[in-house]
Amino acid sequence: MTVRLQRDRQQWFFNWMVKETGKVFHFQGDDRGGLPRSVRQHDMISKHLGKLGLRLQSMAATEEAAGHSETALELYFEASTVFASAQHPVFENNDEKRFLHGASIACFDKVRALAPAPIEHVAIPWDGTHVYANLHLLADGRKAPCVVFIPGCDMTKEMYPYPFASQAQQRGMHIISVDGPGQGECNLAGTKLTSENYADAMSAVVDYLEQRPEVDADAIGIYGMSFGSHWAVQTVAREPRVKACVAAWASICDKYHLLNVESPRYKQLFAYLTGAESEQELDAIADGMSLDGEMGSISCPTLLTVGEYDPRAPLDEVIALYQKMGCERELWVHEDQHHLCTPSGRVHASERGLWNLDTYSFMFDWLRDRFQGRSVDRSGEVTYLVTSGSGPNGTSVRTATTWMDAYDVDHEQAGEG
Repeated sequence: MTVRLQRDRQQWFFNWMVKETGKVFHFQGDDRGGLPRSVRQHDMISKHLGKLGLRLQSMAATEEAAGHSETALELYFEASTVFASAQHPVFENNDEKRFLHGASIACFDKVRALAPAPIEHVAIPWDGTHVYANLHLLADGRKAPCVVFIPGCDMTKEMYPYPFASQAQQRGMHIISVDGPGQGECNLAGTKLTSENYADAMSAVVDYLEQRPEVDADAIGIYGMSFGSHWAVQTVAREPRVKACVAAWASICDKYHLLNVESPRYKQLFAYLTGAESEQELDAIADGMSLDGEMGSISCPTLLTVGEYDPRAPLDEVIALYQKMGCERELWVHEDQHHLCTPSGRVHASERGLWNLDTYSFMFDWLRDRFQGRSVDRSGEVTYLVTSGSGPNGTSVRTATTWMDAYDVDHEQAGEG
């Protein structure tokens, strides 16, 4: 049974935004999101995406029967992703939720069978239960670095990486994509999210990777995407065995912004992820998610990225947390971008699937550099990536904390009449 929340009073306007924009969050862009136009309110999403998933699954099976395994793989992956998106708005573990999530897993099982490199579904023992993950190995099975990918709170482990274009494997790294507490298989198995348990679960993942002969135990990294960045930072603050960390679209600030200022979807979602039985209980869990006391404990090289106007991550708060860190570190601020920020500035919804976002490529370049022993070039600095620039490694990079510093505005002129 879902918990009644104060933000439910905004549902009428939220439904209008869903209908008009095709999005449930990240409304800043002018583009239409990926929801079918037949979706006219939030409650319709699961049905209409589910119908699309069934069509894609049928097409994949037809192509598989015709011997077109590459096309079938692409369609099964797309179907798995669509089913994962369809199950997401169902905030209780009912028959619809189990069907849609199960369909996502079934399609991904087909992906594993057809993929050009091994993908293992693993259940890692932890705290009397399991953390579930997909381990994507290099085709030759050689011993190599491994990156733990922590998806955002709107994702499941099946949504990344794309088997035909894994940025980790392209760079000679294994990658393990996880469903932690509150996510995907973990939630369906009854493991809810608390303010503390995700980092504990990731330590169990590191334990597991250290036992795998294909993994270089001295080169384990973490890549947290969106809210996964919070869990990634929390993990490396407590887990010294992780050698490098990237936290993209950093959601590391006070959770007030996410749950009370961003889309109503988030507070409703976190009530489900945590299993909170009241709004007061949910607020207490969110209050316990502060990273203020964690940042100084991070010892591995860490990269944070954030949009200049990310509504869930006010830039001054991100910089304040960044300044508490004593490790090798970088912070990239993407000019005029919001939450879904990319070095090229491409619009998220215009991409055909998450695997094409250039963010992933830049993040895995950064991780590979760390595994190869390269020091962080601008450690401790805030790098402002201007919209007209050539990216984080270009000559246009500015060390600045505000747009005025980046554009060499004379501060002494401020306030003159």
